[in-house]
Amino acid sequence: MAKRPGVVALVAGALIALCAPGAAGAQEGPGGDPPPREVSGGYANWGTAGAELSDRGVSLDVMLPAVRTSADRASFPALGGAADPGTGGADLELGGAARLEGPAAQPLVLAGLRLRLAGDGGALYARTVVDGRAGELALADVTRDAAPAVRATGVTWTGLRASLTAEGAALLSSWSGARFAAGDGLGVLDVTVGTPAPEPEAAETPPAASPGARAPEPAADPEPAASVTHPTLAPGTEQTVTGEGFEPGAVVLVAIDGDTRYQTVAGADGRVERTFPVYATAFAGEHTVELAAVTGRRAVLSVPFDVGVPN
Repeated sequence: MAKRPGVVALVAGALIALCAPGAAGAQEGPGGDPPPREVSGGYANWGTAGAELSDRGVSLDVMLPAVRTSADRASFPALGGAADPGTGGADLELGGAARLEGPAAQPLVLAGLRLRLAGDGGALYARTVVDGRAGELALADVTRDAAPAVRATGVTWTGLRASLTAEGAALLSSWSGARFAAGDGLGVLDVTVGTPAPEPEAAETPPAASPGARAPEPAADPEPAASVTHPTLAPGTEQTVTGEGFEPGAVVLVAIDGDTRYQTVAGADGRVERTFPVYATAFAGEHTVELAAVTGRRAVLSVPFDVGVPN
């Protein structure tokens, strides 16, 4: 099968600069506004009713920890970031991945979702894989008409309209074969995040260690590992590869005998699974399936399996 031309897109830059972790001592903004606060919990609801996606045969699905709440609506948890209650700006990391289903043979997975807001607009960024290469792009421009609702412990933005950027339109056109253009509607986002005020640090004297006591060793991250369901199988059947120990939300490429064919996203438990066909024309002997994490903690795993001689 011939591949469609790939789209290579990288982020041009952040829209706003918010406090980085550890910058709790930043000065107040103009007019005495408090500095940006670290986000603690929340979600972004993405509704695609009335968007141009359905007109071109494309539907929105998700991968955990995001969940679908209806046929055309999904919810993505806020994993971290910062929000400025004074200006309405935000830089939010969203969990899970958007999975676009459509006329293409394979779904388009949009992982590493990040929403950046400043003033009356912003952008939705995503990471994806095209022709075996991972990259981040500005998927959609975001505009809003109403100011966010600010509470003592949170901020809510409603009616954030998303429309494809030129990069996003090129990506969807290349993937689906349908014609998308910059400005096509991608739906509406409603976002709520918690912004608790930081608690003052209390000066405490650490307890004296008992003689001979040793500090507990930090838990080590599980080592990535992979396996196949069938160590040996016949041509014209299906094989399944399973990987564990990846960083949750990591984009993982799946290559068969060095040919990158698929992409998937690690779940909340760091696990991936992909079923693929073993062609009837596959040669007898040893083959390999490779899992390569291209986001998060990088890892490359290779698993051999044998294709037997057909009867």
